[in-house]
Amino acid sequence: MSPWILAARPKTLSASVVPVLVGSALTHDIHWILFFCALFGAIFIQIGTNLVNDALDFKRGADTGERLGPLRVTQAGLLSVSAVLRGAYVCFFLAALCGIPLIVRGGWPLLAVGVASILAAYAYTGGPYPLAYHGLGELFVLIFFGIIAVGGSYYVQRLQIDATVLIAGFAVGCLAVALLAINNLRDVASDRASNKKTLAVRFGERFGRAEILFCVLVPFIAIAFMNWVPLVALPLALILLRCVQRAKGAELNRCLAIAGGLQWAFGILFVIGCLT
Repeated sequence: MSPWILAARPKTLSASVVPVLVGSALTHDIHWILFFCALFGAIFIQIGTNLVNDALDFKRGADTGERLGPLRVTQAGLLSVSAVLRGAYVCFFLAALCGIPLIVRGGWPLLAVGVASILAAYAYTGGPYPLAYHGLGELFVLIFFGIIAVGGSYYVQRLQIDATVLIAGFAVGCLAVALLAINNLRDVASDRASNKKTLAVRFGERFGRAEILFCVLVPFIAIAFMNWVPLVALPLALILLRCVQRAKGAELNRCLAIAGGLQWAFGILFVIGCLT
């Protein structure tokens, strides 16, 4: 497999695709050009975030040969730090191009969202105060891969926003946070050694498992009053929680795969519920 595909982490792209699907489905009347611009813009931002994370986690010493998670291309020597960062900048540029029709449609609110999303994507691991290294990774994911992604996808279609959309964004964001929290729980030892102060490092593994429990179950409660169809995925959520409670270290990679499947199931079922 190409190292660039590995670096893009295609198995994680549910975090950017699902929010756009959910936000657009809530409109019930989709402008398809705007939909695809929002979709690919979100995907490029996530890939850019992944590339920056790959390069700078290695540079800061968080990714070593003892890594328990999937292969990282800079740590493995497949690509240089500078090459991976250049790839990230290309992705952010492509995301900005995708944003032009959205800005034309939605005006300054969409410009603000786009600029903030790209800056935050870099600041997740880069800059003088990397969010992921100070326990703010979950907040970043909840806001930008949940509330803003769903809300922005809806706003560009309808030029308005309402509480239902924000609740749906919170639900989707929680499932994305669950992915990150599982990742952080798996890497708690190496993160502690590299001074990466994730919430799991700050408050311990017991907190990390409770955080995952909250992020997996709350979405189903949040959307139950507006769309019951995603409740079909609740058994998968329970399987995930059982996996998280029993797994340690590299075993949590299997839980990550289940969490990705849960996010896809939740999003697709939510869309089906909006269409019926």
